[in-house]
Amino acid sequence: MNKSILIVIPARYQSTRLPGKPLQMISGIPMIERVAKIAEFVSKKFENCTYVVATDDDRILNYCQEKNISAVMTSESCKSGTERCYDAVCRSTAKPDFIINLQGDNPLCPPWFIEQIIMDWQSDSQGQVFTPFVHLNWEELDILREAKMKTPYSGTTVQVDKLGYALTFSKLNLPAIRKEEKLRNELIKSPVRRHIGLYAYTLEALEQYFNLEPGEYEKPEGLEQMRFVEHRIPVKMVEVDYRGRKGMSGVDSPEDVKRAEDILREYGEFDLA
Repeated sequence: MNKSILIVIPARYQSTRLPGKPLQMISGIPMIERVAKIAEFVSKKFENCTYVVATDDDRILNYCQEKNISAVMTSESCKSGTERCYDAVCRSTAKPDFIINLQGDNPLCPPWFIEQIIMDWQSDSQGQVFTPFVHLNWEELDILREAKMKTPYSGTTVQVDKLGYALTFSKLNLPAIRKEEKLRNELIKSPVRRHIGLYAYTLEALEQYFNLEPGEYEKPEGLEQMRFVEHRIPVKMVEVDYRGRKGMSGVDSPEDVKRAEDILREYGEFDLA
């Protein structure tokens, strides 16, 4: 029997900077519907794979039901998307073997990122947590550095071992690069890998997360994934690329809504046919 996969879409109604965020229109379509369509598209590509929106608000639940989007009500006390994801799993009759946490404010997540995570999980017997990264070329590194001059804690980097597992995550640009001018002439890509905040877990790893103490580096960095690394739970890094599209992380403000709509105007919608 094939192992089961559940894509959970945490969707909290309250947002300080963007109230009612999941129902915010992005180029005429509510954000939660956009994310659900991505999850549905991926689900149809893999056997025994389903998805569900995990919300805390009747307005989101009712909208999903009107659109035939699978949804479940979760506790209002969930403090993070990870907690809401786990709450949804706990409410499932049949526990999934693999859980993908696709945040409800990520309407421009390339579906092939999720597909690659699933394929890597299917071929890797050691990984317990799977999360993607982009290996930056020198121009992309320059852009990241410029962004950090304005917002130092935007963007996360990861160092990866020879087998593809995370060594450490940081809000700093790691590694430090000595003799950079020489390396720029020798290497097509920089040594820096930028982490993308999309997570997937085995059921065991997700259960463990809530029973582990926060690590020494998790707190100052503000990076929950360091809890896995510091407790030696294998975090497999999945290399991805945007295939020529411009990427963006979550939509958290009216400015982000405009950015997302600008990207859709320039690059078009994902082909989810």
